[in-house]
Amino acid sequence: MGEVKAGRQNRQGKAAQTRARMIDAAYRLFTQRGYPATTMADIAVEAGVAVQTLYFTFRTKAELLQNVYERAVIGDADGPPEQQPWYAAMVATPDLDEALRVLVDAVADVLARTAPLDDYVKTASHDPEPARIRAHNERLRRESWSQFVELLAAKAPLRPGLPRRQATDILLMLMGPASYQTLVGEYGWTSGQWRDWCRQAVLAMIFSETR
Repeated sequence: MGEVKAGRQNRQGKAAQTRARMIDAAYRLFTQRGYPATTMADIAVEAGVAVQTLYFTFRTKAELLQNVYERAVIGDADGPPEQQPWYAAMVATPDLDEALRVLVDAVADVLARTAPLDDYVKTASHDPEPARIRAHNERLRRESWSQFVELLAAKAPLRPGLPRRQATDILLMLMGPASYQTLVGEYGWTSGQWRDWCRQAVLAMIFSETR
């Protein structure tokens, strides 16, 4: 009985490794060539699997793209962001500056992976499938940032007259893939320079000077 269970776990482990290898291969090609120019056959070759295996696992290129987005957000961590240590640390500290430092550091790590992907997927905006996937992930991002605004506003007041939704819009822009890809990817800023700028910009644009 134990041998059967061990054999099943071994097969599941190998399947998970193969799945991760296919997702990583897709990420590399999507960010090198762009989504439209990358075929499922290209990804299969890059991952070292049969193209039938790729289709059996993900069914469509769009479904694979969604999995690539999810892995880019989570990285090597176990579970979604709200289950990770940095999230608990951000919630626990009563100090706005420290909460922002934790949040910006975590977001910078995510954007280092997601910003190049998002940049290339936008070039496929004429294709309804990647556009749908990107729009879905933007909705999820807005939901997360709306929660972040609530958490941060509990530590210090927002600027007078600034609605919570507008504060969310500003955070989405400042801590978004476009700002990171432009400043770091195109203009040559270091990740540390982007983090410092982002914290200062958030404090200046969103929170009251009398906090």
